[in-house]
Amino acid sequence: MVPEAPIAMSLKKRIESDFVAAYKAKDAVRLAVLRHMKTAISTRQAELGRDKEVTEDDVLALVARQLKQRQDSVDQYAKAGRQDLADVEAAEMEVLRAYMPAQLGEEETVAAVEAAIAACAATSVKDMGRVMQTVMNDYKGRVDGKKLSELVRARLA
Repeated sequence: MVPEAPIAMSLKKRIESDFVAAYKAKDAVRLAVLRHMKTAISTRQAELGRDKEVTEDDVLALVARQLKQRQDSVDQYAKAGRQDLADVEAAEMEVLRAYMPAQLGEEETVAAVEAAIAACAATSVKDMGRVMQTVMNDYKGRVDGKKLSELVRARLA
């Protein structure tokens, strides 16, 4: 379990602090995941250059990307009959989920889609991209893109 961080602590600082705690606790899974995250943050910082700082949105996007990669790996390993490797990836996903904001519930997602459709004046599936972008921007990291896509497509069809 990841310790609760103070609200004012940035996600980047929280990852660094949890990395030190995992190192001291000799928690191999958390340590590996957080080491990957620190590397991804450093890489992103290098891409931005010296004059810009990595933002909370950047870090959140990196965590989401890591989660998606691990979910893809779990699916691949399960198809290949390698449950041992799938379990390792699933454990790593649990560590990463602690750094994501709480996901919207079904009703909240439907309400967000309805509001975005109204805001974009969407009438057909051709407007799906605009609606998706609106919801994803308003609820960064709190909406699963695949589920959102299904909801928007069903609503606009």
